[in-house]
Amino acid sequence: MKLAADLHVHTVSSGHAYSTVEEYVAQAKKVGLKGIAITDHGPAMPGAPHAYHFQNLGMIPAKMNGVRIYRGIEANVVDAEGRTDLPDEWLTRFEIVFVAMHPLCGYDNQGEEKNTEVLFRAIEKNPQINLIAHPGNPKYPINVKETVALAKEKGVILEINNSSSTSRAGSWDKCLAFAKEIKRQDAKVVLTTDSHISTMLGVFDKALKLIKEAGLTEKHVVNTSLAKIEKYIIKGS
Repeated sequence: MKLAADLHVHTVSSGHAYSTVEEYVAQAKKVGLKGIAITDHGPAMPGAPHAYHFQNLGMIPAKMNGVRIYRGIEANVVDAEGRTDLPDEWLTRFEIVFVAMHPLCGYDNQGEEKNTEVLFRAIEKNPQINLIAHPGNPKYPINVKETVALAKEKGVILEINNSSSTSRAGSWDKCLAFAKEIKRQDAKVVLTTDSHISTMLGVFDKALKLIKEAGLTEKHVVNTSLAKIEKYIIKGS
C-alpha cells in the first residue's frame, strides 16, 4: 500500500522537535510524498508555540516545491469539560485538527470511562476536530468500540501512529484492537508517523504491519491519495 501524505508532523516550533517546514518539504520530495500536514502541538504543551504561531499559519503556502502543505494543529484536551487549548473559532483556520490527550497539558488520565467521556465532549464542543491522535495510547485509555462508533458517526478519522509502539510503551495491542474494530465497523483511518525530525517522515513500516494484521485494506485508509484526504477530512474545501 502506498501512502500519499503524512498528516502528523511536528516542526521545531513544537519545542521538542528538530526540523523546519522546508526540511520536511525536501524530505517529502525525497521519499515521494505528495503532501504533509504541519501539526505542531497546541500552546498547552510545555515548550509549544504561542497561539500567534497558529494564527500566522496562513503564511505557509498551500504548496511548496510541488508538495501540498496542510495547515494544522495537534490540539490538547485541557480539562474534564473537553475544552482544547485553542477555542473552536480558532480551529476554523486549520485543515487538519487532531485532538489529543497529553501529560502536563491540563487533563490527567482518569481511567477509560472518564477519558472516553471527555474525548467525546471535546469532539462535541469543537466541530473542527477531524482526527483523533494516537487513540491506542495506554496512558490515556479510551473505549475502543464506542470511540470507533462515535468517530464514524461524526466523520472524525482515527489515527494509527507509526511512532506509538516505540514512544508509547504498550500501545501495539490497543492500536491493533482499534484497527480490528475499524474493520468491523467499516470506518476510516489514517496512518501517520508523528514525525519530530525529517528522517521520520514517510516511514510507515510499523503502522502498515499493524493494519495488515488487522485486515484493513486501502479502502479503509484515507491518506492513500490527496483526493481521499479532501473528501474525508478537508470537507467542503
